[in-house]
Amino acid sequence: MHIVDSLEFGGLERVVTDLAIEQKRRGDTVCVFSLLATEGLKPELEAAGVEVIVGHKRDGLDIGLILRLRRAMAWRNIELVHAHNFVPNYHAAAAIRTMLGGPVQVCSLHDMGFRLEREKRLRQYFMWSLKHTRGVAMVGSQVHGRYVGDGLVPAERATTVLNGIPVERFRWTLERRRIARERLGVPEDALLIGAVGRQVALKNHRLLIALMPALLKRHPSLHLALVGSGPLEAELRAQAEAAGVAARVVFTGQRKDVADLTPGFDIFAMPSLTEGLSIALLEACATRLAIVATAVGGNPEIVRDGETGLLVPPDQGEPLQAALERLLADAALRERLGQAACDWVSEHASIGALYRTCSAFYQRARGR
Repeated sequence: MHIVDSLEFGGLERVVTDLAIEQKRRGDTVCVFSLLATEGLKPELEAAGVEVIVGHKRDGLDIGLILRLRRAMAWRNIELVHAHNFVPNYHAAAAIRTMLGGPVQVCSLHDMGFRLEREKRLRQYFMWSLKHTRGVAMVGSQVHGRYVGDGLVPAERATTVLNGIPVERFRWTLERRRIARERLGVPEDALLIGAVGRQVALKNHRLLIALMPALLKRHPSLHLALVGSGPLEAELRAQAEAAGVAARVVFTGQRKDVADLTPGFDIFAMPSLTEGLSIALLEACATRLAIVATAVGGNPEIVRDGETGLLVPPDQGEPLQAALERLLADAALRERLGQAACDWVSEHASIGALYRTCSAFYQRARGR
């Protein structure tokens, strides 16, 4: 049983969905328990034959939810629970502690954990739950170093399990590029920078919009596509209007067809202030895109500067502009970096690789 906060569209939710479907395909009995009422990726899981259970969580520590979670585990004879991040892990621990001979519990941590610094009660609950968690998987070495180095996760129970994606879904072809350009409303011969992610402050889309006037002076055909939605969308639209570039910035809103839009990009830009191991970045690699990303979180594990993309310091306009200018002006460099990124993700971060490393992670936890 995978336990998540919700199945609304996001990187964590995407990787759990893909992993559960792969586990089902390979013969495992698997279900997903969403704490919150949810749609999002739920239909995709159900279409693949993966049962989704909805907990209808209320605010705070929900005792009724813990009872529903315990019943769901017991009725299905669950042997292993895989919780994803903090709230699912402490609810899982609370449910299992009241069961006789309950399932083995493991946890994956998908981000750098800054929320634990702001919310003391959440930190207390989560630290308690780790005492009952037999294995903790961090999605990258930077994330691993953060939790183990700060004493949050015992080193003997910690491991690194890179996220994985179904790479074939993102294969680039000329036809897929043409279709993507039509959907985005961007001319075939234009240069296109794209970004995928929720429009929140940490994703730092405002910096991309701020650079557009200068980039357009040297590349008059340039467009920018922002795929996703979020609380800052209206503010970002207003910024584009004020900068005089609104006609060149495409806001797609929340989309289910992201894999069909990214082949239209020439460059994938990720100016984030923080990341775990970004699913969007892995998808960009699989789409054979030239990448510019900030050197934060797990990004340097995916993007090796000058080999599989370009890395820049966070929240600095000049280095980001220089990297974008370099790629916009050099189609051969874009091709070389994009192909290297595609080769890397196929070898190291496919859904098959994730299935194998998760299976080994489970076996080690059960052995404890």
